[in-house]
Amino acid sequence: MTQPYQNVTVLGAGAWGTALAQVAAAAGRDVLIWAREDEVVQGINQAHENTLFLPGQKLNPAVRATADIAEAAKADLILAVPPAQHMRSVLRSARPHLQLGAPLVLCAKGVERGSLALMTDVLREELPEIGPAVLSGPGFAKDVARGLPTAITIASPDAALAQRIVATIGLPTFRPYFADDLIGAEIGGAVKNVIAIACGVAEGRKLGDGARAALITRGFAELTRLGLAMGAKAETLSGLCGLGDLVLTCASLTSRNTSLGAALGEGRALKDILAERRSVAEGMESAPAVVALAAKYKVEMPICQAVDAIVGERISIDDAITALLSRPFKAEGV
Repeated sequence: MTQPYQNVTVLGAGAWGTALAQVAAAAGRDVLIWAREDEVVQGINQAHENTLFLPGQKLNPAVRATADIAEAAKADLILAVPPAQHMRSVLRSARPHLQLGAPLVLCAKGVERGSLALMTDVLREELPEIGPAVLSGPGFAKDVARGLPTAITIASPDAALAQRIVATIGLPTFRPYFADDLIGAEIGGAVKNVIAIACGVAEGRKLGDGARAALITRGFAELTRLGLAMGAKAETLSGLCGLGDLVLTCASLTSRNTSLGAALGEGRALKDILAERRSVAEGMESAPAVVALAAKYKVEMPICQAVDAIVGERISIDDAITALLSRPFKAEGV
């Protein structure tokens, strides 16, 4: 039997990080979650609740919190869950304190703006001695924290490492499947957030279920084109961390990205929407980088381009919709 890691640290106490801490605790691990906010640390340690990012969900008392990254970094296994645009700074802060040989799992979905780096690229640049592993797939934090059935992907070129991570956090209701395709796992998670904003816009504009189905399907074509151009495997992109994650995120207003798009589609100003939110909508942050990657690899991604222009406030929603609907008719497989 594969020996699990016992001491698990979660770097990042947003909703998803908190949910993963809950999973690890339910699996019997000793769990420490690192948060920047003293309010979050106190709430988890005293009331067993993250009232800022996952309110209303009682946490396993085995989950402890700290604001000291030096303390947090001393673990057998680290789940890195900061927003994608902050992954580099968090890894850099943790680097001097990491246990020799301790693996790190990247759990953020996005592409770094400016550098166009995937999270595995960021890890390689900041911590080249650590072999990469990625956790991705369809799951909402509130459902995972409640113990509702969820399946995700653990991707790593090291099969033994992937299996040990699965043994550490796997539960009957939290089912990790392993894969060796890092690029597919990462591209699926990054692009689906951008497409979800488009689906939210369609919801807010009341364009109907057919429009959402078309956006999901053609969005999957965009995701696949970019992933294959970057070296991903088709079966990864059509699995949990690609198609599965896309369908979940685009089909529910529980998604921060879909709800952001819906608010925009209803005519609300972006600055007003963002002023009400603590959590990051990764699709908004990743959209410019995804579009830049599409240009770099010479693939067409018109939906992602439209989302980038909308959130960048370079085009109105009505003009973006008109532009998409005015594209030439062509064969579906193109």
